[in-house]
Amino acid sequence: MFVAAGLLSSCSAAFGKEGRPNFIIIISDDQSHDSMQFMPQTKALIFDEGVTFAQGIDTTPLCCPSRASIFTGMYAHNDGVKTNEDKLSDQYQTVIMALHKDGYYTGLVGKYLNTWLGEPRPEFDSWVSWPGSVASYQDPNINVNGTWGIHRGYITDIENQYVLQFLDQASRQDKPFLLIYAARAPHAPASPAPEYKGLLQDLPPYRPPSFNEADVSNKPSSISSIHLMSPQQIAGNDEFRRRQILTLLSLDNNVGNIVAKLQQTGQLDNTAIFYISDNGMQWGEHRLSADKAAEYEESVRVPFAMRYPPLIAKPYVENRLVGNIDIAPTIYDLAGLPIPASADGMSLVKLMNGAPWRDNLLIESWPERGYWAGLRTERYVYVETENDLSELYDLQTDPFELNNLINDPPYQSLIANFKAKLEAEKQPHPH
Repeated sequence: MFVAAGLLSSCSAAFGKEGRPNFIIIISDDQSHDSMQFMPQTKALIFDEGVTFAQGIDTTPLCCPSRASIFTGMYAHNDGVKTNEDKLSDQYQTVIMALHKDGYYTGLVGKYLNTWLGEPRPEFDSWVSWPGSVASYQDPNINVNGTWGIHRGYITDIENQYVLQFLDQASRQDKPFLLIYAARAPHAPASPAPEYKGLLQDLPPYRPPSFNEADVSNKPSSISSIHLMSPQQIAGNDEFRRRQILTLLSLDNNVGNIVAKLQQTGQLDNTAIFYISDNGMQWGEHRLSADKAAEYEESVRVPFAMRYPPLIAKPYVENRLVGNIDIAPTIYDLAGLPIPASADGMSLVKLMNGAPWRDNLLIESWPERGYWAGLRTERYVYVETENDLSELYDLQTDPFELNNLINDPPYQSLIANFKAKLEAEKQPHPH
């Protein structure tokens, strides 16, 4: 293992232009953690060439809050982006702002924040986006560096063209680059590319033990009041899952093209690539279909990996808790910039260098059914839902969260400890 600062100073040639790495953050939209098997290129080129975070967590499993946390390194209750309708205040610096100010060539292709109407932002040298989360999968209306226009074709293919164009432009700069590639896929309505529409007609149904859970009486009333899914709902859920997977086939092709372009321009090993979804997706677990703001594993745990050979010489799977809030601090660290005091996340460089690491992460969300907040440890998840039943699950013995232990006498001491820790974590950060 090495100390990043020392390596940066002694082996700067390995880090590209200006002795600093490039960065790419690939963000999929509403991707289940159980879907990487359908992305063989992404798995082979990023996950299997770097570190796979088996317990990668989105601290607020909803599009806009999660993206704000990726860009700021802050929990949602601290940066103020709690729902898809909230805006990120300019008082909170994003890692894009910081790197752009410090000389990085910066770009965005795809979705920024749900509340952003699509116009360029000054911290981006290159901008290709659409208003909020609204973009047609076919012939989308896109803003390219200030100009709106209909782009004929399939949206993921169009994204690919602009990503590769940015990487060509970046290769001609005398500075390192940061690219945010925030794909449309596999968000609803999950319309596959024409060439993939007829595939996977025999896809095996997704039926984990928690699917359409028979007994939810030990869940909060906002969950226990949900009726069993009907055969029609189940069929619709299965078809939505199939379409989501088919959209990922196109995204997987894009990832392959990104890696090939980086190889072609000589920047592959100088580029730290992150892959993450902004939240998971309920595919019928606990009677929740197409839901993404729940406290359960299907919402909060996401595909998450990082590829960067100077830091990760040998691929491996990391089982300690890592969150979306850790991406920005890691980028600051590797770019040689101070991590802002406002950040709630931690640099993954510390984790990979064997430094002491966290034993819990805060998870929280503000869905219509009521605010919930919890602590996620490597073994347990403890959740309090506003004016409702709390939950405790032992993920080691009950990975599908079927057995709520909140009222079990042997766990009351543990629950009291979690309750106190959670109350402390929920307090606003003294930024």
